[in-house]
Amino acid sequence: MRIAQIAPLFEAVPPRRYGGTERVVHWLTEELVAMGHQVTLFATGDSTTSARLVPARDRAQRFVPNFEQNGAPYMRLLELVRQRAEDFDVLHFHIDFWPLSVFSRGPTPFLTTLHGRLDRDFLTQIYQMFPHANLVSVSHAQQAPMPHPGWLGTVLHGMPERLLLPDGGARGYLAFLGRISPEKGIEDAIRIAAASGLTLRVAAKIGEEDAAYHARVVAPLLASGHVEFIGEIDDAEKPAFLSGARALLFPIDWPEPFGLVMIEAMACGCPVIAYGRGSVPEVVEEGVTGFIVDDAAGAVAAVGRLAAIDRGGVRRRFEQRWTARRMAEDYLSLYERLAFAGRKLLRAVGD
Repeated sequence: MRIAQIAPLFEAVPPRRYGGTERVVHWLTEELVAMGHQVTLFATGDSTTSARLVPARDRAQRFVPNFEQNGAPYMRLLELVRQRAEDFDVLHFHIDFWPLSVFSRGPTPFLTTLHGRLDRDFLTQIYQMFPHANLVSVSHAQQAPMPHPGWLGTVLHGMPERLLLPDGGARGYLAFLGRISPEKGIEDAIRIAAASGLTLRVAAKIGEEDAAYHARVVAPLLASGHVEFIGEIDDAEKPAFLSGARALLFPIDWPEPFGLVMIEAMACGCPVIAYGRGSVPEVVEEGVTGFIVDDAAGAVAAVGRLAAIDRGGVRRRFEQRWTARRMAEDYLSLYERLAFAGRKLLRAVGD
């Protein structure tokens, strides 16, 4: 198939360190190319890909604090895609609501994967205006706040099977991986580790938007003796970090649409202890790949049950459920449905 992947412009594809959506777009694009499809990636010019790259912006600029400066590249991106739309069997957008107005009026089939939270009134108001837009969620839980007649399906994320591999055994600490922010649960992670009598190693990004929260709330907690702050790490550093942890703590305080760190941990054979919010019940298998708990007390109790988890079994479940190949195959089934429906409609119009 001739497939266009349209990525956000905040980060390069793949991102150099922290970044979820662009990382998924990269994994999906590379897998589709490996499967023999003709893929064009619309992204920032500093992206790295096996597909044909069409740069819509010279380089990534994460959240430029000016609407016109931040939004203008997206208008250019939409026009670049529109000019080439007829060259593709399907257009796959990863940029929220941006494509809906323009591409709902065009002949080329398109779908848009929504990667973020949907429990916001202003989002519902936008998507209600496009009831026939083909939307894809990254978990079933993500759909709950926004009933929509155009949901095409759910495709859970996957990652390259051999990108992260187990690297040694657990060395007696708990891990926190991701971003320092209130919704990611860093405060509870620190409390859970303290109550468990274990060191918490924190490999996390401190973004500009969370700098004040970090300085006021988190920094004093990180200064305690049982916390080791590492900072952002890349994929080359993750296997040792996650393989060495007794468990990844994921005490989220928001409806997480997916949570890539959970499957990254599983790839390394590391169990996950997570609060049962958002996508967590769809990703973590109780007693197999980790434990789903309600609060910090439940997490502390789960730490005491980690010996019951087979770390080799965690890795095997990753291979069965969470690979980029499985994700690509799921998307291909949606692409084929849309392309078939599009060809059928064109034949009807021609008749």
